[in-house]
Amino acid sequence: MSAASGVGAKSAGPERQRDAERTRKEIIEVAISEFARNGYSGARVDEIAAKTRTTKRMIYYYFGGKESLYIAALEQAYTTAREAERVEVDHLDPVSAIRTLAQLTFDHHESHPDFISLVAIENIHRGEYIARSAAALAELNSRALAVTADILERGYAAGVFVRRAQAIDVHLMISAFCFFRMSNRYTFGAVFKVDLLEGARRERHRKMIGDMVVSYLTAPDR
Repeated sequence: MSAASGVGAKSAGPERQRDAERTRKEIIEVAISEFARNGYSGARVDEIAAKTRTTKRMIYYYFGGKESLYIAALEQAYTTAREAERVEVDHLDPVSAIRTLAQLTFDHHESHPDFISLVAIENIHRGEYIARSAAALAELNSRALAVTADILERGYAAGVFVRRAQAIDVHLMISAFCFFRMSNRYTFGAVFKVDLLEGARRERHRKMIGDMVVSYLTAPDR
């Protein structure tokens, strides 16, 4: 074997691995869109294969089946959400930090409508599939809560937060506003004739979620 062929053989492995990683990532991205649009039952692996540079057989090779692909799509959607929350807030004062965290969630939910749909679909299934990925998602979510808990503790230590709250409850408060705004925007718009994504209203709501959390934490508990 020549030196050139030897180099080619050595580089083939990593290149194939990179190709496999790109293909797997592309499949998951398309799967997120398909499951979000059609639900678990309505999505078709054939359709996902047709929209990617692969085949149904290759999808099964990578993921083992439709259920595993759906769980991988859920995991990726949650990973993207949690990465959006991993902002450097240590340099911010506690009030600014919790406001920033709330508004990051607001921005993420608006820019990732497929995430909203997937979570809604999984709740229809009563968390059946996400429970099978408990270990992976538990680590992601624990990191998110740790960021919130750290901000709260800094706020209490500085005396700027006076109402005691658990990190999970603050996370729920933020998620409830941001998630409802996107998941119910069509019915809300049809009933009240308002566009929740309209510029001025959007900015008002973005400020509102920050104000809500800050006001709750800084107001005395009566």
